[in-house]
Amino acid sequence: MPELPEVETTRRGIEPHLRGQRVERLVVRQPQLRWPVPTDLGALLEGCTIERVERRGKYLLVSFAHGTLLMHLGMSGSLRIVPLGQAVGRHDHIDIELSSGCALRLTDPRRFGSVLWQSGDVSAHPLLAQLGPEPLTDAFDGDYLFARSRGRSAAVKTFLMDSHIVVGVGNIYANEALFSAGIRPDRAAGRVSRARYAALADEVKRVLARSIKQGGTTLRDFVGSDGNPGYFRQQLNVYGRGGEGCQVCNTTLDEIRLGQRSTVYCRRCQR
Repeated sequence: MPELPEVETTRRGIEPHLRGQRVERLVVRQPQLRWPVPTDLGALLEGCTIERVERRGKYLLVSFAHGTLLMHLGMSGSLRIVPLGQAVGRHDHIDIELSSGCALRLTDPRRFGSVLWQSGDVSAHPLLAQLGPEPLTDAFDGDYLFARSRGRSAAVKTFLMDSHIVVGVGNIYANEALFSAGIRPDRAAGRVSRARYAALADEVKRVLARSIKQGGTTLRDFVGSDGNPGYFRQQLNVYGRGGEGCQVCNTTLDEIRLGQRSTVYCRRCQR
């Protein structure tokens, strides 16, 4: 699944091509995504100008004067800027044709992505209203994590991946941040100290920022908006490396399941 760095990479890739452009036509070839595409979406968008493209968690927010288009890439989705008239593939479900002579094209083989509309304040949308803070902002720090974790028996990795606590820290980056902070992923969230949460918050910020800078993690179903894969996957310390040697101490990395997700850690480096 594209995680926050992939979504932010996509936002940065498409935003210059969308900002200030008028929507000429909406083409919906497959309306049945995770949720049905609104039947009146064409009437809402056509003839209107895109003001900006933002991100909230893993949602891309394409803003107009009268509302916001919410887009989610699901498990395998991607967005491209393509010339009008470019041949359509089997999984190319939606084109937003622009006054520039290009189109924003949503490709989604598994159809778990979404394209929705919110009039007025987009933060009031049910999918966004209960989200936690963005991890790269000042609202997310060790003191915040410590306060929210008190009394919680859930594993710290599960706690960190809860979008009500903080948005966008998916499986890959939770594994990596916990390794860098030296915290076992199965330790109870309520038993992690304030000082260790400070280290964890710093590592989450560092890992995500580095991945964004390098263009996102290379995943099987995802390439960046410029058509090139990201390069962060090569530098992962633990994710996907269960049974291999730790790059710090050479101890064999353990792999367990937490919250139905594969979790890899070093029993020597993480306590």
